[in-house]
Amino acid sequence: MNDEFLKAKGILEKYNQEHILNFYDKLSEEKQNKLINQILNIDFEQIGSLYENTKHEVEFGNSKIEPINYLEKDKISNEDFKKFNTIGTDIIKNDKFAVVTMAGGQGTRLGHKGPKGTYDLGLDSHKSIFEILCDTLKKAKEDYGTYVQWYIMTSEENNRQTVEFFEENNYFGYDKNKVMFFKQGQLPMCDTKGKLMIDENGLIKEAADGHGGVFESMRKDAVIDDMKQKGIEWAFIGGVDNVLANMVDSVLIGMSIANNVPAAGKSVVKAGPKERVGVFCKRNGKPSVIEYTEITNEMAEAKNENGELIYGESHILCNLFSVKAIDEISKNKLPYHSAFKKAKYINEKGELVVPEKPNAYKFEAFLFDAFESLNDMAIMRVKREEEFAPVKNAEGVDSPETARELYKNFHKN
Repeated sequence: MNDEFLKAKGILEKYNQEHILNFYDKLSEEKQNKLINQILNIDFEQIGSLYENTKHEVEFGNSKIEPINYLEKDKISNEDFKKFNTIGTDIIKNDKFAVVTMAGGQGTRLGHKGPKGTYDLGLDSHKSIFEILCDTLKKAKEDYGTYVQWYIMTSEENNRQTVEFFEENNYFGYDKNKVMFFKQGQLPMCDTKGKLMIDENGLIKEAADGHGGVFESMRKDAVIDDMKQKGIEWAFIGGVDNVLANMVDSVLIGMSIANNVPAAGKSVVKAGPKERVGVFCKRNGKPSVIEYTEITNEMAEAKNENGELIYGESHILCNLFSVKAIDEISKNKLPYHSAFKKAKYINEKGELVVPEKPNAYKFEAFLFDAFESLNDMAIMRVKREEEFAPVKNAEGVDSPETARELYKNFHKN
């Protein structure tokens, strides 16, 4: 037996995870090497403490939660609008701006096999989500006379398919030298007893580490270095699933620079107290977002004297960061949150189990936890019907049907 195997075996014994090697002998040599490599690269201390955290309720402790200031895009004075637009336009035209799209997810919830970005939204044109986002960048090329650098975050699971999809579609007519792919990180999943799970391939079951992993991935895959080399100073970071995302927004860029803040976020008014979205706030004086799972009913329903929700600025994952801020954030690990999910796994008898109810913990970092490392950020309230049409669920709210409707109405007007 080689040294690597013995080292891995020792680690598993120390952390009470020996079951991981139960089917080692049945694996091909390639998979054996992959499994050993996984074991040697996992931070078992970290996974142990993340599992322990699942036993405790999220508490704000002594956190002081307050509403956050925002500017409504429609109500910015003409003078300020012109000023912001001029500053932002200058940044875009001089190639100091980039777009980062987080596209590590699969379209499973939509009943789609393959990366979410390759999903056909059901328009007459049969455009995929990726092509719809690319249209926004092509429009920016017309408006500003330059191809905006586009970084696309994929995952272990979908990187190959994503790159092939872009190649097959000739990058939708975009300059392929202005597109760079990089991969999201992963963390092991564990069961309710804290045991790591084995996937269908006999390897440790891993899941993407959440959109907060984007900063660390940008560091690891040299995206930050690439930005610095290209003289890029600002980057929009958004999710793949918002087909109305206004990614190249000169006013947002100009507003951030004029207010001397390292980041900005777009918000839309929460549809109602119960909408499942995180909301912008200040936590202990720092910008923050409270997830819908963490907010109390009392806070969710609180209104101001105008009858508006006090915590009503929905975080729609449309954020702008200075490259300096991205660089700083990427040096530290963001906290991880746990989600209780259904996950297929191989049991001790070697059988594939497909659970009917949640059975596994997935750990993910949230991008907005990075806000608390900033002294301040600007929030710009935009109109839902103009900038927010997410494709998350197969039907009902935030589904292809609702996104299609919003998309068509926007382009009709």
